[in-house]
Amino acid sequence: MKKTIIAAIAALTATAALAQVKPGIEVLRDRNFEGLRGMRVGLITNPTGVDNNLKSTIDILAEAPEVELKGLYSPEHGVRGDVHAGDHVSTYVDPATGVTVYSIYGATRKPTPEMLDSIDVLVYDIQDNGCRSFTFISTMGVAMEACAEQGKKFMVLDRPNPIGGDIVEGNLVEDSCVSFVSQFPIPYLYGLTPGELARYLNEEGLLENGVKCDLTVVPMEGYNRSMDFRATGMPWVLPSPHMPVPETSIYYPMSGILGELDYMNIGVGYTEPFKLFCASWVDGEDLARRLNARNIPGLMFRPIHIKPFYAFGKGEDLAGVEFYVTDKNVAPLSLTQFYVMEELAQMYPDHKAFDVAPAARLKMFDKVTGSREIRRRFGENYRVADIIDYWNKDADNFRAASAPYHLYE
Repeated sequence: MKKTIIAAIAALTATAALAQVKPGIEVLRDRNFEGLRGMRVGLITNPTGVDNNLKSTIDILAEAPEVELKGLYSPEHGVRGDVHAGDHVSTYVDPATGVTVYSIYGATRKPTPEMLDSIDVLVYDIQDNGCRSFTFISTMGVAMEACAEQGKKFMVLDRPNPIGGDIVEGNLVEDSCVSFVSQFPIPYLYGLTPGELARYLNEEGLLENGVKCDLTVVPMEGYNRSMDFRATGMPWVLPSPHMPVPETSIYYPMSGILGELDYMNIGVGYTEPFKLFCASWVDGEDLARRLNARNIPGLMFRPIHIKPFYAFGKGEDLAGVEFYVTDKNVAPLSLTQFYVMEELAQMYPDHKAFDVAPAARLKMFDKVTGSREIRRRFGENYRVADIIDYWNKDADNFRAASAPYHLYE
């Protein structure tokens, strides 16, 4: 047993030694918890909130001298990762710390005055995936609004954008499509860390009613904008069950919009989440050939045959393509799924995406794309050429507007 414990400690030490980047929680600890000492603290986190030795931010703050951890606030999946995607989180007591866990995913998404009454500062520490439709940044933004309204401080312990800080794609969210998967007017891929995004939302007056919170961001050390998550050397902890490796953050925006239509399997329920496009009616060899003939920069496709274990097409023989990203910096990541839909519409006119998708899924498609125009324009002829200008129309302006809030070169 003693040898096993020693080996485990050695493995964790080796993991930390490989890391090129210190997350905000480690920087905060190195600074002797400056900004939290003598404060009553609330924490929004999940299993991704760890140091490079995989110690939870919950436990770090619970043990911190002169820091009183008074509340935990649970986003989607729960603070300990024990809640399935989309399931509501209930209020309970965390058995490890004895601290009350308040649900802020479900009926209550913004912390109520009662939830914040016992704290002075609310801390946010979650590894995001860099895509607007992932709900954690929505949780962060509405929590900032609540703190502004209730006179509480807000602190972000920064973490990497796992795709990298230089990729911006997609139109800004339009008023008709605001939802928890598109809470703020930012592009689909926004190229900011959580701390940078918090600064942008706060200073640009994008929180509800233009409120501003008393915001502190604890930056990372060793991070630069060109890094994807793998380059940081940090340990990857799943931010949700279908994000098993850092590269899944790159695949997610490439297929997730199409996945909302529920007419193909995109790898969820199989061993390659967000990396496939498969259905019972698809000839994978032909689809791969046609997509490769397009010579889409940074992308290759191969035919694949699968039988999903759960989710769409469970137990059925499906065929389609698996995609490979050879260069994420030139690949049109979020447009990949539209190229696939274009080819499928030509190959199978009876299976055009918007014709066969359930009506409720069409509404969700609009929410995720952030605009009704994308579906309207694409649905006329199923051509990427009809949406590419609209999809990318806001990217350059957003880069310029968000640049003053960058914390890293």
